Amino acid sequence: MDPRLAAVITTQGLITRGQALDLGLSPGEVRRLLRHREWLPLRRGIYTTRAHWESLDVHVGRPRLLAVAAGMAATRGWVLSHDSACHLLGLPVLRTEPTLVHLTRPGWTNAWTEYGIRHHLAGFEQHQVVEVDGVRALDLARTAVDMAREHGLKAGLVSCDAAMRRGVTTRDLEAAYARMTSWPGIRTARTAVDLADPGAESPLESLARELVVEAGIGIPDTQFPVKTSRGLYWADLQVGNHVVEADGEIKLRAVTDGGVAGDPRRSLHEEKLRERALADRGLVVTRVVWEDIWGRRRTEAITRLRRDHAESVERFGPAVSPGLAQEAVELRRRYGDRRGA
Repeated sequence: MDPRLAAVITTQGLITRGQALDLGLSPGEVRRLLRHREWLPLRRGIYTTRAHWESLDVHVGRPRLLAVAAGMAATRGWVLSHDSACHLLGLPVLRTEPTLVHLTRPGWTNAWTEYGIRHHLAGFEQHQVVEVDGVRALDLARTAVDMAREHGLKAGLVSCDAAMRRGVTTRDLEAAYARMTSWPGIRTARTAVDLADPGAESPLESLARELVVEAGIGIPDTQFPVKTSRGLYWADLQVGNHVVEADGEIKLRAVTDGGVAGDPRRSLHEEKLRERALADRGLVVTRVVWEDIWGRRRTEAITRLRRDHAESVERFGPAVSPGLAQEAVELRRRYGDRRGA
């Protein structure tokens, strides 16, 4: 391939028909590349190479490239929104099926799906539009609120938490839904904003916090620092003398299998030792994994949370010990408050 063509695709992830022709390809050569599937069409007149497409993961990389292509092709005031804006802006997305590109333009509230694109008519202010790599999208706050309206509380909470961790405030999120008085899903959006917390460092931590709230044991504090015999430890969630750890599989999966653990067995052993060190400080520990968020496992996880919390109250009292509370204040002052914005 002409290195100038390769440079465009490497930089953008795609190439337009106009760019290809400007760089010397003939219309016949473009047709040949498409016919032999060396190039793949993303939208009309917008292509990527098969090699590049196959190198992208199916959950983020490919949806983001499809969103960028749709944004480049969009006319009449359409901007990327919802899942597609998340992919463009780097917000995590709970997987939804089918994977659609989402576009919004001003109009009476309405939506329809056509040719793999979910079209939304909904009002927005121009200051809510941002541009990334030449593609226009709704901003972090509006996108997070839209995710809650479109996909429900869990998806909205994940997006709102992540947006706040990027510097969006509660006031920003409230301003984003202020005009949505009677829009579909607005009550869910308000709930997601009310529960949002920038202390969540992953989607699993967001969903584990929702699980704790549903268990009725209290509103948890996030990123609670505890000094243990094994060093400083930041608990994901803390209610009284009860801490809840959200354990993603990636922490215990070998690097060769896409995880971050050099030695999975040793990583599991280290987790057990940290749990013991926390118990030595007068804390009861509950571990929550991804499967605990859904279906029958969710009911079992809520029962386990309630049981462990009752144990913490019986053994250590309903409120976090004054020593741990004061220590947390000092540790956050010394090492920074990891709860974010």
